[in-house]
Amino acid sequence: MGITTGACLAALAIELVDSHHLSARLTITGLLPETAITSLETAEADVLSDITFGGSPLKVYLAFTAVPDGGGEALVVVALYDDRRVEVRVLRGGTSPLYSIFALSESAT
Repeated sequence: MGITTGACLAALAIELVDSHHLSARLTITGLLPETAITSLETAEADVLSDITFGGSPLKVYLAFTAVPDGGGEALVVVALYDDRRVEVRVLRGGTSPLYSIFALSESAT
């Protein structure tokens, strides 16, 4: 899945997804080389597993990933929708804040 946002492209290759787990490879040009992400098991056992927001995603997964820019780890929020659309948000606070949103759709590759 991928979409171009300005000069930035994100791709998410989902390897495993079920009601309690997501494993995928996330790539964001200029920010994150292809990186494995795995949803947090502890969040899936908490009320956070039912997180929702505008657009009513079917399921939302939370993961952390190291970002090689030296600013530390970032939270990755993956929201799956019933129309095979996926939104990926990457957030980080501190001295090198990040907030990126990518609306992805299924691609043929």
